[in-house]
Amino acid sequence: MPDFSTPAIMLRSIDHGDYDLIIKFLTLKQGKVTVIAKYAKKSKKRFSGILELFSVLELVYKTGRGKGLYLLKEASLKEPFMKIRGDIKKTAYASYWTEIINQWLEEGTRQESIYYLFRHVLQALDSGRIPEEALSILFQIRFMKISGFSPNLSLCSTCGIEIDSMEGNSILFDLAKGGIVCKGCASYPSGRLYLSRGTIKQLEWVGSGDIKKAERIRFTSPAIKESLVFLEAFVPYHLGREPRSLSFLRKIR
Repeated sequence: MPDFSTPAIMLRSIDHGDYDLIIKFLTLKQGKVTVIAKYAKKSKKRFSGILELFSVLELVYKTGRGKGLYLLKEASLKEPFMKIRGDIKKTAYASYWTEIINQWLEEGTRQESIYYLFRHVLQALDSGRIPEEALSILFQIRFMKISGFSPNLSLCSTCGIEIDSMEGNSILFDLAKGGIVCKGCASYPSGRLYLSRGTIKQLEWVGSGDIKKAERIRFTSPAIKESLVFLEAFVPYHLGREPRSLSFLRKIR
């Protein structure tokens, strides 16, 4: 079988026996893949110091014996993102994004847009040019849009009237319906949240258009808090469970 060569971001590593590692990567060319790195824990020469979470690498791998498991042949480090792993808060955010990707994506499905989004937010997180909270809002809203589960923030999910025709500044969001609901259609579901009009407009702006323009938006402190509460409820709801890393992130934030 021919070798595969692709840029990749490391998502997860699991010990396998005394010497090997089983690693999940988000690759540019094949989406999420699982590889086995033989003797990665024993050899000082093979993969020494480069198989680290969140790192961007260039991989060479081939089909292995196990179904759906590739054999890692070579790996070269392209972007280590050491400042992320050296900061507990940055690590917590990167871990949360990584867990979303790992839980959401199926193996072997090419996801170029998600790869480039993830790499972009990791670069920004490592450089520190954008606050961690704003980056997390950017990642989550754009990830959900790419995945086809973008929240409906423009029309009532029941009757279809536009948000500009709704009364009041505080708009109800129904997690089960995946969108905002006007007062006339509002019931009282367990999964209800409220968003201000200003926050909704900012979320719509961040979720669309050029990513470099979107990251220039400046959230107020209340808007950041409101957006994070909303997205950290909306994303796990559609994942079907709450990522373990989210609990830790909330504790240290």
